[in-house]
Amino acid sequence: MTFAPVDRLLPDQDARDLIELTREIADKELARRVDEHERAETYPEGLFATLGAAGLLGLPYPEEHGGGAQPYEVYLQVIEELAMRWAAVAVATSVHTLACFPVATYGTPEQRERWLPDLLAGRLIGGYSLSEPQAGSDAGALTCKAERVEHGYRITGNKAWITHGGIADFYALFARTGEGSRGISCFLAPGAADGLTFGRPEEKMGLHAVPTTSAHWDGAILDADRLIGEEGQGLQIAFSALDSGRLGIAACATGLAQAALDEAVAYAKERQTFGKKIIDHQGLGFLLADMAAGVDTARATYLDAARRRDAGLPYSRQASVAKLVATDTAMKVTTDAVQVLGGYGYTREFRVERYMREAKIMQIFEGTNQIQRLVISRHLAK
Repeated sequence: MTFAPVDRLLPDQDARDLIELTREIADKELARRVDEHERAETYPEGLFATLGAAGLLGLPYPEEHGGGAQPYEVYLQVIEELAMRWAAVAVATSVHTLACFPVATYGTPEQRERWLPDLLAGRLIGGYSLSEPQAGSDAGALTCKAERVEHGYRITGNKAWITHGGIADFYALFARTGEGSRGISCFLAPGAADGLTFGRPEEKMGLHAVPTTSAHWDGAILDADRLIGEEGQGLQIAFSALDSGRLGIAACATGLAQAALDEAVAYAKERQTFGKKIIDHQGLGFLLADMAAGVDTARATYLDAARRRDAGLPYSRQASVAKLVATDTAMKVTTDAVQVLGGYGYTREFRVERYMREAKIMQIFEGTNQIQRLVISRHLAK
């Protein structure tokens, strides 16, 4: 399938050039490989190295450490372009960016100098390890422990739902160093350590090409300099990172919805019933119009939040709104795309059935949409 370029309002020529580069790479490296890997549930070896070499894995971070120094307004539109071709890769790219956030924002100058260049260049791929089997939305309930020992910390416990689990080179790890919500700390953990093992990949509904696993820490030792920020600052770091991460998922969802819309429109222009193209039947044309309106709204919503972030304004509520609106839209638009294609939409011959499966998880991770409504309502109550 050929993707029609989205008509974007971008801040300058550099941003337009970056989007064009992203489209070229996404068409060459993602769109041509996605069906094979998603159907076979195989990892695309070498793909993230290609994205890193192109500078797409460190876009919103400073140039001094190897980042792209791009505003979030531009970075998120890059994510959307990737998601139009391959949702799993776009999600993993967003998660990598999220995993870089703690050291980039809360790390010491020495930590940034030591680790950020490799992280932002994509020479090291990251995962985000916050959730646990009994602590998903309730991050304050996590039990994985980080006990002080000579020269570092001993990590014991289980983590869950880790994108790139078992493959990532490092993890933003959150573990308990004390009691209560102020007893959680953040670590930049290596992907391989004595005492760290991973469960078998989850058998997921979608996003098959990038594994999601649990992690089991059995007394692994982390050096003291892998503590990011101060002891007890972990939840502050995690929630600050998640505000940005929710925008990444909103962009992923918007790209997925755009892909579904494009495929539905293309089909509706070719399929004929009762002597005319089905897009010319008002009932179907109006359905496609509603889908297009939803995609445009999702994009405008995440861009509003991104521009607030870029301006240094509070954006937590807007990030939750964007995540809620974009992911609910993706679920509706992908479901409607299946309806447009009728029986064919229910087969694996067309991508829309995969799009619908992939959309579901976006309403769940980075905070379920019920949690987003809770965040929004609490802001309204202030």
